[in-house]
Formats: sequence, C-alpha cells, structure tokens
Amino acid sequence: MNGGRLVVVGNGMVGQRFVEALRARDTGRRWQVTVLAEEDRPAYDRVRLSAYLDGVDAEELNLHTPDEGVRLRLDEPVTALDRNRRVVTTAVGEYPYDALVLATGSYPFVPPVPGTDLPGVFAYRTLEDLTAIRAYAAGRHTGAVIGGGLLGLEAANALRLLGLTTHVVEFAPRLMPVQVDTAGGAMLRRYVEELGVTCHLGTATTALLPGPAGGVAALELGDGTRVDTDLVVVAAGIRPRDELARAAGLALGPRGGVAVDDSCRTADDRIWAVGECAAVDGTCHGLVAPGYAMAEVVADRLLDGTATFPGADTATKLKLLGVDVASFGDAHGTTPGCLDVTYTDPATRSYAKLVLSDDARTLLGGILVGDATAYPTLRAGVGGPLPGPPLALLAPADATGVGVGAAALPGTAQVCSCNAVTRDDVEAAIAQGCTDVPGLKACTRAGTSCGSCVPMLKQLLDAAGVRQSTALCEHFAVSRRELFDIVRVRGIRTFSQLVAEHGVGRGCDICKPVVASILASLGNGYVLDGEQASLQDTNDHFLANLQRDGSYSVVPRIPGGEISPEKLIVIGEVARDFDLYTKITGGQRIDLFGARVEQLPEIWRRLVDAGFESGHAYGKALRTVKSCVGDTWCRYGVQDSVGLAIALEQRYRGLRAPHKLKSAVSGCARECAEARSKDFGIIATDNGWNLYLGGNGGFKPRHADLFATDLSTETLIRLIDRFLVYYVRTADRLQRTSAWIEAMEGGLEHLREVIVEDSLGLCAELDAAMARHVDSYSDEWRDTLADPERLRRFTSFVNAPGVPDPSIDFQLVRGQPVPARVGPAQVGADRGGPAQEGPDRRGPDRGEPAVAGPVRLGLPQARRPEVPR
Repeated sequence: MNGGRLVVVGNGMVGQRFVEALRARDTGRRWQVTVLAEEDRPAYDRVRLSAYLDGVDAEELNLHTPDEGVRLRLDEPVTALDRNRRVVTTAVGEYPYDALVLATGSYPFVPPVPGTDLPGVFAYRTLEDLTAIRAYAAGRHTGAVIGGGLLGLEAANALRLLGLTTHVVEFAPRLMPVQVDTAGGAMLRRYVEELGVTCHLGTATTALLPGPAGGVAALELGDGTRVDTDLVVVAAGIRPRDELARAAGLALGPRGGVAVDDSCRTADDRIWAVGECAAVDGTCHGLVAPGYAMAEVVADRLLDGTATFPGADTATKLKLLGVDVASFGDAHGTTPGCLDVTYTDPATRSYAKLVLSDDARTLLGGILVGDATAYPTLRAGVGGPLPGPPLALLAPADATGVGVGAAALPGTAQVCSCNAVTRDDVEAAIAQGCTDVPGLKACTRAGTSCGSCVPMLKQLLDAAGVRQSTALCEHFAVSRRELFDIVRVRGIRTFSQLVAEHGVGRGCDICKPVVASILASLGNGYVLDGEQASLQDTNDHFLANLQRDGSYSVVPRIPGGEISPEKLIVIGEVARDFDLYTKITGGQRIDLFGARVEQLPEIWRRLVDAGFESGHAYGKALRTVKSCVGDTWCRYGVQDSVGLAIALEQRYRGLRAPHKLKSAVSGCARECAEARSKDFGIIATDNGWNLYLGGNGGFKPRHADLFATDLSTETLIRLIDRFLVYYVRTADRLQRTSAWIEAMEGGLEHLREVIVEDSLGLCAELDAAMARHVDSYSDEWRDTLADPERLRRFTSFVNAPGVPDPSIDFQLVRGQPVPARVGPAQVGADRGGPAQEGPDRRGPDRGEPAVAGPVRLGLPQARRPEVPR
C-alpha cells in the first residue's frame, strides 16, 4: 500500500508492538499513525500484572515509547466503524483511515451463574481491576478464584499476597488443564495446596451467594460444597473483543473473533486484525507470542512485504505461586504414533515429560513442573532432532553428569518464540559486536517479552567465547564483590547515596537486599533504622521468619544446644501462654511457631528478660553451631566440643553474609554433630581440631572439604575468622560457601593461599574486620524493645494496631496448634497418626470483632524467603 492515514484501535501489548514494528520499518514515514486507546493509561505489561500487587509501581510496567509520528489518544474508545466511509467514530469525533488495524484484545468470560454481579466479585484483567481488588480485600479474610488455569493461579497468588485464605475452583479435573497433563497437574496441585491454597477440582460454580451486607459471601459448587468467601475473582477464560467488527459486518470466526487470513487481513482489504481479537484459521490465541507475530506480519504487509503468520507458538513458562511450570509444543501428545518419556523425582518434587516422534528422534513437545531450567533448550528444539539423550534433557545435570544447552541446537531453532529470534540471529548479533545480554536484547529483541529465553542468550554468549558482564543488576554495573569494596572504601552508609554515586535508577528486589546485607556486615547499625528498613528481606522486616499461614516463628539463640533448666522453663511458659507450636530443630534450638506480628515484642520481651537473644533464623547470617556432648560426657570424646561450639556461635552471632551460615563441632571422629555437612565444620582429634570448609545441605547436599588438620583452638578461630570475612566480601549474591569455593579460581588451594599464606596481604585486614564485628555486636531484639519508635512497626493493620490478624487460625493436632488451613486430618495422616480435634486455643483475644475496615500493613516488595523454613 502507498501509505496514508493509519488508525489502530487498541493500545494493549500487541497494539503497541505493532506500532513499534511499523515505525522501525517505515523509515520514510509513509503512514501517519493514530492510536485510539480505551484505557486512560498507555500500554503496559499485562504479563507482569500481578507484580503490581507485589509492590511494583505501575510506571515500571509501562511499555509505551513516545514517538512524534504517532498520535496516541487515551480514554477514547471507538464506538462505531463505517467501512463504506472508512471512518471510525469515538465520543470525541471521527477518524478517517486508509488502513485500519483492530487490536481490541479480549474480555474476561463470566460464567452465566447467579450472583456474579454482587459487590466483591472482580475480573483480573487490568490495573484498575487489581487496584479495586486490593482496596476491597483490606480487612477481609477469605478469597476465592473461579478458574484454575494460568490466570486463575496468578489471581490466587495475588489473593495470598493480600493476606487472604484462598480457594481455587476449576471445572477440569486438574489445574492448568490446557498446559499440563494429569501427572503434571497432580504435582502442581501438591505444590499449590502446600502453600495453603484449597483446590476444588472437577466441579463448577453454580451460584454466588450474598451475605447480610449485600456483598458476596459464599460460592455454591456443583458437588454440593459451600465455600465461604469475602471476595471472588473470576478468571474462567477470555473471549475476543469482536463487537466492533461484528457491528460493521466483518466475517467472524466460528467461535468468535475477527476472521483473518494468513496475512492477518480481514474480508475488508483495508482492515487487519491482530492479537486476541483475531481468528486465524478460525482460532483465537490468548497468548502474547502469537499476537506479536501477527503484529510483525501486518507491519510488513503495510509496507508491501509478503510476510505470513507462521503459526502460533503456544509455549508458556511462568512461576505460579512460586512453582515453575512450563509447557511447549505438542505437550499432550496428540500427534499420531508419538512417544512419551517422563521423569518424576518425588524428592525434589519435579515432573517432566517429553513428547517424541514415533522414531524417538524428533522433539514434539513437553511439560515441566517444579524445575523448568531445561525449558529454553527444549522449547527451542521443538520440531528438530533431540538435542541430547532424553534423560540428560529431563533430569538435573548433576544427577546424570550430562548437561545439554544451546550449543546442541540447530541454527534455525527459535531461541525467542515471542519475537521469532533464532540461534542464527543471536549468533549474527554476537558477531556484529553484541557482548552481553542487554546488547542482544536491543539488537534482536530476544528476551524483551516474557524473558524465559535469557538463560539461553547467556549460554550462546558463553559458547561464542564472549566474557559476560558480572553486573549485579541493571542498576549497578559492578558485581557484589566490587559493590562491597565501594561501600567499604568510600564509607557509604545508605542505599540512596550508593545508587546516586555509583548506580542508576531506584534499585530493585535484587540489589536492595544485597546492599542491605553489605551495610549490615560493615556494622552500619540497627538494620531497621531509617532507610535500611525498606531494603530488608521479608523476614528481616519483622526480625522473625514468615510462615506459610502469615504467622511468624520465634527462634532464640541457644549456643551449642546448651541450656539451663531455668531458661528451658521460660521457653515452655512462653509457648504455653501464647499457644505456640513448639519444635526442637536439627540445629539444637527450639522453634516457636504461630506468633502474630503484634505478639512478637511481647514474646521477645519475656525471652530477652530471661537472657535469650535473637537466633537470627530470619537473616542471611550465622544460624547455629551444632555440637555433640564432647569429652564432658561421652567416653569417645577427645575435646570439649560444646565449649568450642558456644564460643564460635557467640563470636559469629549476627554476622550478615551473602547467604545463611551453619556450623558444627564434633568431639571425635565418630562425627555425631555432622560437622562435614556445614559451611564450616570442626572435628576434634587427639592433637587439636580438623577444619572442614564448604559443606551444605539443601537441594544440592555437599560434604565439606578438609582444609587444615590438628589445629590449636587459637589457630582454628583465626582461620575461621578469615574464611568468613573473605566469604562475606567476595561471594556473589545468595551464593552458599560451597558454590563460592567451587566457583573460585584455584578452589580450596587458592583459599588456603589467601587466608593461611597471606598471598594477597589481606590477613591483617580480615582479622581486624572480624574483631570489629565481635566488638560491635548488639542483639537486635534487645535494641528493638528499648525503643518505642521501633516497636511501632509490629502491627497487623496500620489503622488498627491492637487488632490481631483474623486470617491466621489454628487447630490442635497431636496436642499442638497448627494452621487450620492445612487441615488437621491431612497433617495427622501425613505423619502416620490420626488428627486430633480440640478447641481453638489461640488466646483470649480470638474471636473478637475487628474494627471497621482495617488496612493490612504491606510487606517489602517482591522479597520472599528463597526457601521457607
């Protein structure tokens, strides 16, 4: 076409992508573009919509790039389309066109059941929807989601973040029925229900019932179940917005949507349709990748190109409720004669399936639940030969010893399906001088949409021999180690000063906790004073571990596991008086579970008065130094393991680090304290102590390596001092000591040269740094209790400080209170015993009415503990 007046109806993700694609190609400015948007804000990233409820500012979701050649009219929906006059009409006026692109998207499907018009029933589609949900949820206890697909589970997570007990109702017999199979759905349900979300599967909602105040109060299900709820989110699917085309007489698809050919052109040769409103070969696609592909096709056609729609890539990868789920290609194995290869690991709770051709040579599709690290490679390989043995593709690399990555893919394989970028495209960009992921993004657009292909981009850079950036994040162009040195040398004491002088922007959920840890490890005072409070992880925010039900655990320090009868009695009395679940941990401490935010100061006041201090179970810091009874009691013991464990724990208590630290001291070679599974472990010998470094448990258990033998106590402590300070200064973010040593050039031998032989001349400095830590230690809870201003943060609701959080509820199981939402029958059965019934014993304030409309105190954005305790 020769150009002229182009009108785009809709400014969603696909509409915005079309405009950008056209402007990038139309260098001669043949088309004068007008965009008519229904919403009063420009295009934003709906894929990341839930991040808005997790603290991300709406501006960070903005996709709009101002262009002088594009006229954007916000809050001006099109009301009519006159094809004969080639004019679209809005409430403001008329817009003539020479070409028209419909990018009207879709609307939420609302099941035809009574009660969907009640107050408290919401869609989950726009930022306005989320704002309304957040406002309505304040002071309410329970939420329900109708729909257990992608959007439904996203909405369920949003309700959890708002503090609501959450239910999900799904008509299919499994969650995410479009993306996962029966086995994958079962694994996903296990994850979801362990997070406290109740799933009602294989049943439909037949009615929404009102309460006395007129708002929604319950769901009535087809199986007769009644689900009491204060708020309902409908996420039961979408339908194409085709009303404008329908009224204008354009042909529609068999199930709705504007009918288009493979060039995305409608029956009217002046009108195109892209995105969720377009029916290609009779099918509408509700994912962003097919919409982007349509946008590129139409941009090409309007400039006399010959592009055609390549078909819909329905691959999806996302983290739902903290669980990685991915689906790609022919995930359900509908291809005649296809073969399934499955891998299930109950220990790591991961499920994977590959669908192969009948000769087992071609990858057709697959499903991943729990561990989706192989997704970029597998998705890019669909339709081509298997990039490796099936087991190597499915099982974790460390389980098979085989790793399969981008280098195994053919050049024509799509690395980024959202933007149709192949491996050849990426390698061409590297050859032209792109040396990092941001450069590849800018050059090829790969990784700029859903972001799932970013690991693949890093692999291709590695394969090309390009040294990659060690930047901490987009706000700091240096590594954590370099950032530590900047803060230390320049004496920086606040994040705002650091980002102003050595970074850009306002920071993110990657760099803020890192800087918080650096400032704390350098003795920057009380961690919740002033600006530091906003940097902390969720647990540090209240100096306690957040549990799955919204309550907190209390863990006083018990060095070496040694405790007097008087202190033991105090712990028992506190647990009894506050009805806390009590458990002795593997680290020789006592955990008290179930405390509400407003109870924490009262609990800790009694513990501090009895001589206890914070056990730092909530922080990236030293947790415990476990010990056996040593030569004090054991007939095999050769050294005082208890005494050393107490001395080490008191020396290193409160030491902030890139990750948590654990230690143990065994009194003889029988190793009863399991010292070799710890970050630093000590085993007694007849001549002193053997020191082991770099062990850890967790998902990748590793024994520590022997570092030095027959050490005196003085030498042992000096080496541990240096080891810890060097680790704090040089490790990457969230890097355990084991991974730090493995990644270190020269490994354990290099570490020995640094902290024993002083090859870098740092030992005196490391010794002095530890001495400063020991001298400056102050118990955080004792400091908190001494300051009324600091105590003000410990409240469940900002406008009702004395009101307990009513969403936290408990029942008795085996004689102790556990979260009611888990279900006592399930908990009892899980441990081989019957559930125990009993009255609610959460204290005299249970059941008291809350004041009208309390507002929940929000937690820091996007910072949840990596592995819940």
